[in-house]
Amino acid sequence: MPTSAALRATAVLAATAVLVSLAGCSDDGDQGKDTSGETGLATQRLDWTDCPAPSAAEGGGTSPSPLPGGGTWQCAFMDVPRDYAKPDGDTIELALIRAKARDPRNRIGSLVFNFGGPGGSGVTGLPSLAADYERLRSRYDLVSFDPRGVGRSVGVQCQDDKELDEYYAQDSTPDDAAEEKTFTEGLATYAAACEENSGEDLPYVGTTNAARDLDRVRQALGDDKLHYFGISYGTELGGVYAHLFPEKVGRAVFDAVVDPTQNSEQGSLGQTKGFQLALDNFAKDCVERGDECTLPGNSVKEIEDFVIGLLKRLDEKPVKGIGDRKLTQTHATNGIVQTLYSKEYWQYLEQGLNDADGGNGELLLTLSDSLNGRNPDGTYSNIGAANAAINCVDDKARFDLEETTARLPRFREASPVFGDFMGWGLLGCSAWPVEGQAETPDVSAPGSAPILVIGTTGDPATPYAGAKKMADELGKGVGVELTYEGEGHGAYNGGDACVQRAVDAYLLRGRVPADGTVCP
Repeated sequence: MPTSAALRATAVLAATAVLVSLAGCSDDGDQGKDTSGETGLATQRLDWTDCPAPSAAEGGGTSPSPLPGGGTWQCAFMDVPRDYAKPDGDTIELALIRAKARDPRNRIGSLVFNFGGPGGSGVTGLPSLAADYERLRSRYDLVSFDPRGVGRSVGVQCQDDKELDEYYAQDSTPDDAAEEKTFTEGLATYAAACEENSGEDLPYVGTTNAARDLDRVRQALGDDKLHYFGISYGTELGGVYAHLFPEKVGRAVFDAVVDPTQNSEQGSLGQTKGFQLALDNFAKDCVERGDECTLPGNSVKEIEDFVIGLLKRLDEKPVKGIGDRKLTQTHATNGIVQTLYSKEYWQYLEQGLNDADGGNGELLLTLSDSLNGRNPDGTYSNIGAANAAINCVDDKARFDLEETTARLPRFREASPVFGDFMGWGLLGCSAWPVEGQAETPDVSAPGSAPILVIGTTGDPATPYAGAKKMADELGKGVGVELTYEGEGHGAYNGGDACVQRAVDAYLLRGRVPADGTVCP
């Protein structure tokens, strides 16, 4: 099945039957608004201790390395209401991590990160990316967390590892009625497993509740304002927070920006075009390198025809992968998608395509596993389950088979490589046992402090046009747009000095760049 840790589930995971009603639940915009104020759970003290190794749901691994210059990462748990309509009712635990500021005398406060997904663990994500933010740690405690439904924060659980191996290997671009039946039954089986294993939490894991959690995190950290760095889906979460709590927004940066004006179909189609553009740019680079590029073809079209032909052959006959697992068409497409997030990965795309063409699918399968949250030992993190759960409770759309097939021609026109893959993904929430809440998120934030919104012209997953849409929706005087003319998903982590100077100047010294600034 198509999935992606960094894509919105409505693009590549996407009811005819609603099994659980959301009447009275709190993840529905302003209904069920938290009215408890900054009392009770909101004023709890956090017990920070040395961090353990990440849990299986967070992706496993070892405890985070010591910080540069000494010191250790610290972890804590905090309680938040499961249902904000009942703030004194049942609670759930959120897992947090922090690295304390290097210069406490000039400390501004805490800088809270969300790295996207939805479904990505901030407790594992922040240490892995910490070197990129070391300058910011001079004046901030760097903080991240596992949002509700993710990792250690009551992580959503669906199928077991063996079942997930089968689920992710299935054909996600059915060609006939029999394959369509297998595909839709697989989605239904997956959704039923999520309901069986995490049913009581599924109605409450959406973005609106996560935004309310963010404000509880702010309060527990002792900050008057939320200083925030959101990437990819983290920009949507930040936008919803700004809408709910505009007066609490401090210095905030949105990078790799989700377009808040697009519904799920429009977002999926936009990503289809975005990944096609990234593949075009990869193929163009390959052609320009001449004999250094080992792929067959002397033009962009010839290289892309090679990719299309390879995927068709894999659809008919998968090749050797890892152990007894084969590289299927779905895995290969996932692997290609993974490499298009950053220009640094293009070398692996070239090698992976060559290897697969020769009958060795190990590299593309490894890349697909990374996208799906599969660890080398065969265990899975819960990133795929959380991704589906969060997006399906956020997104109101429920496409049936007829509606999906009617939309496929537009997707195929947008991309001969990714069109079918993304188009069939519209079915991802079709059997989900919880109703979705809205067509688009409300991110209007009148009265908020300025929010720096960064768009990258070659971003495949959150196309560039979304940055201006986010800035406009945040409102005049709030959204400040900065353009990075480059490749990849996320500009600050891409290492561009111009972008980093602008972000650092705002976060560390409060200097807001001019709206419309361009970093070439």
